[in-house]
Amino acid sequence: MFNNIIFIIILLTSMQLFAQVKLETINKEKVSMDNINDISVINMDNKGVKLSDYNGKVLMIVNVASECGYTKQYAGLEEIYKKYNPKGFEILAFPCNDFGGQEPGTNEQIQNFCSSKFGVTFSLFDKIKVLGDDKSPLYERLINNSVTEKGDVKWNFEKFIISKEGKIVKRFLTKIEPTSEEVISAIESELKK
Repeated sequence: MFNNIIFIIILLTSMQLFAQVKLETINKEKVSMDNINDISVINMDNKGVKLSDYNGKVLMIVNVASECGYTKQYAGLEEIYKKYNPKGFEILAFPCNDFGGQEPGTNEQIQNFCSSKFGVTFSLFDKIKVLGDDKSPLYERLINNSVTEKGDVKWNFEKFIISKEGKIVKRFLTKIEPTSEEVISAIESELKK
């Protein structure tokens, strides 16, 4: 009888530990689907960059193009970058040719265009795909999380706000200017945390 009680206690303890491990695994999976820290990208110099290196900074991730009707948003992006960068804000811009072939240039051409036309000083990265089967892992995560609207990026200059811990916080469609009140409010709110 005593052996049966000990067996039952061991069995229940094992079941409880298994349930706890399973719950922790599920929570980690959920966190990773809403967090970009485990993703690496390529910068314009063809070097790998871990997005976890930006921990402690609020990020805006945006897909950009040089020949788009919204290309003028580079000016607004640079404006908010200059204002909020000293407070811990970074913009990570990813050139993309997925929409109407509006970013046909090489990395060097894109950098030259951005600096000469708009005085861009924020970080530009290697050209990526945001649509289709070969979309970047970063954009796969940005459009398939439990926080923001799901679904493909609709056009150039769609913006995503990321917390200091790498969590996806907000998504803003193309037509919403980077200097709009709602974007500024999201940035300021995350910077205060």
